[in-house]
Amino acid sequence: MKLWRLLTTSALMLLISGCSTFQEWFGSEGEDATAPVQLERIDSKVSLKKRWSSKIGDGQGDGFYKITPTLIDGVIYVASSDGEVAAINAANGARLWRVELERPLSGGVGHHNRSLYLGGADGSVLQLSAEDGAVEWEAAVSGEVLAAPVVSDDWVIVQTYDGKLLGFRSGAEEPSWTFTSDVPVLTLRGTSAPILVGGNAIAGFGDGKVVAVDVDSGNISWEARIGVPQGSSEIDRIVDVDGAMTQQGIELFVASYQGRLAALDSRTGRKLWQQNVSSVTGTNVGFGNVYVADVDGTLSAFLRTGQGVRWQNIELGYRELSRPTPVSSYVATVDFEGYLHLLSQVDGQIVGRSKIGGDAARADMIADSGRLIIYADNGQLLAYELEAQD
Repeated sequence: MKLWRLLTTSALMLLISGCSTFQEWFGSEGEDATAPVQLERIDSKVSLKKRWSSKIGDGQGDGFYKITPTLIDGVIYVASSDGEVAAINAANGARLWRVELERPLSGGVGHHNRSLYLGGADGSVLQLSAEDGAVEWEAAVSGEVLAAPVVSDDWVIVQTYDGKLLGFRSGAEEPSWTFTSDVPVLTLRGTSAPILVGGNAIAGFGDGKVVAVDVDSGNISWEARIGVPQGSSEIDRIVDVDGAMTQQGIELFVASYQGRLAALDSRTGRKLWQQNVSSVTGTNVGFGNVYVADVDGTLSAFLRTGQGVRWQNIELGYRELSRPTPVSSYVATVDFEGYLHLLSQVDGQIVGRSKIGGDAARADMIADSGRLIIYADNGQLLAYELEAQD
């Protein structure tokens, strides 16, 4: 992943004005040592058929957002950075309703009990009716909300880009508690989405830590360090936990940039095992594997038991891969040019590829009964069906 596209504007100006790391990044002769590899021809064993597409506003816009759709009971709820929110029939792509909010959006889409939850670039949190998109509740926070709020019957949990995790009682305009993390000098452009496990809200932060906060009291239940800052420059010391965390049973799988992939006991934060990785897109699970895409383009399947690597694929070097998504017997990822790649979950071989009818796709894909729902950065929402070839 190109680092300068992930850093905040202020951080980038700091680097340009006083850091020699860019010479190290590009090499002494100005050559980019992280140039993406050219794609090689593959022996395709799976075809990808586009079933429908729909345009949703300006998609992710220019803010390097990662607004991710959600699928509930056959309906896809999706939002764009310019304030469009829509409900789409997952079977045929028909639009059920659409609203235009008069504010820029930066995080979403959360869902709970017939309501949608979105974050605004203006520091707002919104609850909309899942029936027609009408605004039901809103509150103000101290910074951009770059990930979907997580919601229970009693709580709305919101993470902001300035290092805060806030707990709102349902319907309240002010938070009942706020946890504030230490924000490093440089951070990447994003946050992980918080999750609710038992009575804890769990979130990853820019200092490389994962913290569990008791939702009733706002007290810290546990914290675990995933990334350890190392090196002399501020770039070298970036260890953000920005990608999606995955829970399976009591296990929580978390990855950080320039840090580690770790399996944690979600009840206590105890580290069960770890592997060195550098990821900004997070983890996923399937076939007894934990999948993670490294910023160098390596896609790895680690054994969920912690016994090491099942397979690694290095054929997509520096192609800025999206979060791996298991679908049927495969794992899918989209690269920076908008190529959708299918790899076997068994051995990691690339078995299918298609240029999606859109653009790169930072948002996490949705797997649904052998279909993939992809939200391209340019606002194209697409459904692809997988068909094994004879």
